[in-house]
Amino acid sequence: MNDFKKIAELTNLIGMVQARYAYAIDDGDFYDWPTFFVDDCFYQITSADNFAQGLEAGLMWLDSKAMLHDRILSLLEANVYERHSYRHILGQPHISSIEGDEVESETSFMVARITREGPTDLYATGRYVDRYKVTESDAKIMKRIVVLDSSYVDTLLGFPL
Repeated sequence: MNDFKKIAELTNLIGMVQARYAYAIDDGDFYDWPTFFVDDCFYQITSADNFAQGLEAGLMWLDSKAMLHDRILSLLEANVYERHSYRHILGQPHISSIEGDEVESETSFMVARITREGPTDLYATGRYVDRYKVTESDAKIMKRIVVLDSSYVDTLLGFPL
């Protein structure tokens, strides 16, 4: 029963962090995005095929919080994109491993892209394969691999998922 209670508490904590993460992206406050990560984090977007084969190539590869900050600054201040926003729908996190204060989980997601002048489209589906550093009141992402179900990726994949 004690293990069940711990897993339930961690599932709830990670679910709350995931909800805040999606809200930050969906609400368009991308400057907050790096705050969900530890300083020496890793963030990758890859296809399910590449992930299953253990191929390291990814569509996006960032290996520190500083790189996450740089990504956001370049997207918001240097690059020009069609105005759009995202809307995440998240599944319940599945805790796959607990080692001390580090927790591994997987969370399914669907992301819609809403363009200001056009339709709302299903943009991406997949799962987050994560490793978190957990404290009593928060969890920070150490490693996030965004595994896309499809190998087809829209050219507007610049912003984080």
